[in-house]
Amino acid sequence: MTVTASAESAASRAAEILSRPVALNGLTVPNRIAMAPMTRKFSPGGVPGEDVQSYYARRAAAGVGLIVTEGTYVGHESAGQSDDIPRFHGEEQLAGWARVAEAVHAAGGAIVPQLWHIGMVRKQGDPPYADAPAVGPSGIRLDGTEGTGRAMTRGDLDDVIGAFAEAAAAAERIGFDGVELHGAHGYLLDQFLWERTNRRTDAYGGDPVARTKFAAEIVAAVRDAVSPDFPVIFRYSQWKSEAYDARLAETPDELAAILTPLADAGVDAFHASTRRYWVPEFDGADLNLAGWTRKLTGKPAITVGSVGLDGDFIRAFMGEGSAVQGIDNLLDRLERDEFDMVAVGRALLQDPDWAAKVLAGRLDELKPYDPAALGTLS
Repeated sequence: MTVTASAESAASRAAEILSRPVALNGLTVPNRIAMAPMTRKFSPGGVPGEDVQSYYARRAAAGVGLIVTEGTYVGHESAGQSDDIPRFHGEEQLAGWARVAEAVHAAGGAIVPQLWHIGMVRKQGDPPYADAPAVGPSGIRLDGTEGTGRAMTRGDLDDVIGAFAEAAAAAERIGFDGVELHGAHGYLLDQFLWERTNRRTDAYGGDPVARTKFAAEIVAAVRDAVSPDFPVIFRYSQWKSEAYDARLAETPDELAAILTPLADAGVDAFHASTRRYWVPEFDGADLNLAGWTRKLTGKPAITVGSVGLDGDFIRAFMGEGSAVQGIDNLLDRLERDEFDMVAVGRALLQDPDWAAKVLAGRLDELKPYDPAALGTLS
């Protein structure tokens, strides 16, 4: 195969732009590539084993600068819905995670756990704690109906805040490089942010600033539980798992009202989850959600959404593959500092060497996405 001068130039540009280091509070990430969190269900009993260690370490060894783990349940009985999704509490579970962090560091990468509570997505009877009820801001599911769970009491709020803080402290203690708080996709923190699921009439409901209060208190508790230079990342989205057209904010001012309290509480970087990173978030500007996040808060921003592929993840879960898509648009946006990092999901799931190929300019070796990759931990 003959490589043209223009192809060589494009490959060199990709390597140069993505190889720049970036600071997230006290952590310097060696390049702009992160691994997006993707639920895998390969941790029986909530314990990540040697296969999980190898899974993350392979991607770090191939040049991913920052690994964001799959979502991990915090230590609250209503946090989860599966016994095969890892937990970030318990002696055996934390020992497993310590080995994961050690393996990633040995491979040259940095790693943060994503801390997670699913809220009203849970159904009573789900493992790992079958008798635990679903809880949420108002006992309302994502479709707007009343679920089988209940609205959270003041005691519930305090328990969950404490669970996130304890998990963050454990992450620092066992050797992780920061934490990410899952505030996206219709899970518990997002249920408080969204007016459809938050109909509270106390201090935690009402206008956008009030709906942010619970998440901001979690951020503040996490910030107090870890060292000042330990990075705290907050992932959020407009869309929800059962409502892809949902929006927290219709304008930049509305978005600023949500993000500012979180930044003030101690968020060091925001991970803005979209289905397609190249789509402008608001009319009148080309900025995507991460771009607006950086502009409004001044904090580093991570973009995500079908990077390197021509179809979004919803089609993947319906069993459809995706062809390789160029990353020139991504590089343009990084070059003009629209955002600071890019999280790669399915492309890295398919190909552990994706980052190595991109950073070495081997763009012609990138692989299309096959949904069969969801069934493996390669």
